[in-house]
Amino acid sequence: MKKWLKRISVIGASLLAMVALAACGRSSSSNSPQLVKKGTLTVGLEGTYAPYSYRENGKLTGFEVDMARALAKKMGYKVKFVPTKWDSLIAGVGSHKFDMAINNIAMTPERQKAYLFSTPYIYSKTSLIMKKDNNDIKNVNDIKGKKIAAATGTANADNVKKFGGDNVSSPDFATAMSLIRQGRVQAAMNSKEAFLYYQRTNNADDLKEMTVPTSKIPSQKIGILMAKNNKGLKKKTDKALNELRKDGTLKRLSDKYFQENITEK
Repeated sequence: MKKWLKRISVIGASLLAMVALAACGRSSSSNSPQLVKKGTLTVGLEGTYAPYSYRENGKLTGFEVDMARALAKKMGYKVKFVPTKWDSLIAGVGSHKFDMAINNIAMTPERQKAYLFSTPYIYSKTSLIMKKDNNDIKNVNDIKGKKIAAATGTANADNVKKFGGDNVSSPDFATAMSLIRQGRVQAAMNSKEAFLYYQRTNNADDLKEMTVPTSKIPSQKIGILMAKNNKGLKKKTDKALNELRKDGTLKRLSDKYFQENITEK
């Protein structure tokens, strides 16, 4: 009997030690960035959304691409980009396909419940984009009952629904513009900055935009999305972003791609 009691005590002590070690490991990892690959910041993005991220002569470029490179350098990492379609982008962070998603992602309350966000790096205004001769839509309330293009699962799609529009899903910006031109939708709801860039670089004089007042749809806070348990990565990311803001990198990149500073409120 004594032998059994002694053996149970030893086993119990061993289990307690294992639990303590596991707790210490969790505590340590929560304070340190968790990366898919050591020494490399793996970034998910679409790569089809100019001027945020897109391809030029086959190479990824854009505001968020350049920002990610500068961010990784500040953090002491290499950077690896993983182009991913929008409908799999956020889930890719949760499944550890990549460390973060940098893709003009609005910091909605629903997303903030499930994921961590960096401090905002863009404050984006919303536009309704339509044919130049469209006189049916004079303000955002006029989209009620009309077909409006917006990518499913985005803040834009939520706002289309909020104002009574019939959302037609478009996987990327170029598709949304095609839907307008084909008459399959009456307008698209998207980033003002993205449209102005598209209009300037594609001679899209057949289209126009109407900026939605911030009293109707507030400027969207755009942040870097990370896994909920990766607090160490968020802390390091926020520090690096703050440095990029202070040294003028964010403003310089914004002026380069948007001709104005959209990184401040």
